Amino acid sequence: MANLPGATGSTNAVSTTSAQVRPTGFHHYLTLLKKDLTQEFRTKEMLTSMGIYSLLVLIVFGAALAQTASSFDILQMGGGLLWVLIVFTSLLGLNRSFSHEKENGCLEGVLLIPLDRSVIFLAKASSNLLFLLAVEIMVIPLFYFFFLTTTTPAETFWMIVFPLLVGTIGVAGIGTLLSTITINTRGKDVMLAVLFIPLIYPLLYACVSATTAVIVGGEWTMDVYLPALALAGGYDVIMILLSWVLYDFVISA
Repeated sequence: MANLPGATGSTNAVSTTSAQVRPTGFHHYLTLLKKDLTQEFRTKEMLTSMGIYSLLVLIVFGAALAQTASSFDILQMGGGLLWVLIVFTSLLGLNRSFSHEKENGCLEGVLLIPLDRSVIFLAKASSNLLFLLAVEIMVIPLFYFFFLTTTTPAETFWMIVFPLLVGTIGVAGIGTLLSTITINTRGKDVMLAVLFIPLIYPLLYACVSATTAVIVGGEWTMDVYLPALALAGGYDVIMILLSWVLYDFVISA
């Protein structure tokens, strides 16, 4: 059959249009991130459970410290208590980060899409980061009310924002990788904690040091704060890049 006039040109135009509308990795990232955010805003399961859990931990801390001596310096312990609260609350959220995909078989469907597996990591880590930051915004005023209203933190207290941000980025990135590793294991809740806490110890140590320095204040504040913040930032860069590189192997295993 003879080709119709202009048929070749039309075919090329259709092919060009198809190539132009082909989703990019960034579009896949936005789609997956929007899916997680929409699902959470519809159910509010993760935010509600993390918020209630953090409040219960604060109550336990308050009961445990209520009988301490009057000379007990809460400012020296404030950074450690705050990061204990953040780590254990984040474990609860990270355990549930892939629950809907696993229960409904959505993860297998996502893996069938021809996309870079690292995009899945970036989208899930971003959603976990946003959820953790949202919970911290609610928890930190409560922590201040429970423990710091009876004393006076240093004027550098506002600088607590930076170690919290750097530490939360690391927790979300590393936690996303480990939650993917443990998704199909028995006792995944315990397994995630066993892998997660030792791995983030350098990050936790640096963030606690920086947080305590700005809460207590003093002439030595910057001498502790800046090196600790640099250590936490370097740890984030190395571990998140490593997680990004390994994610294709981890999720396909």
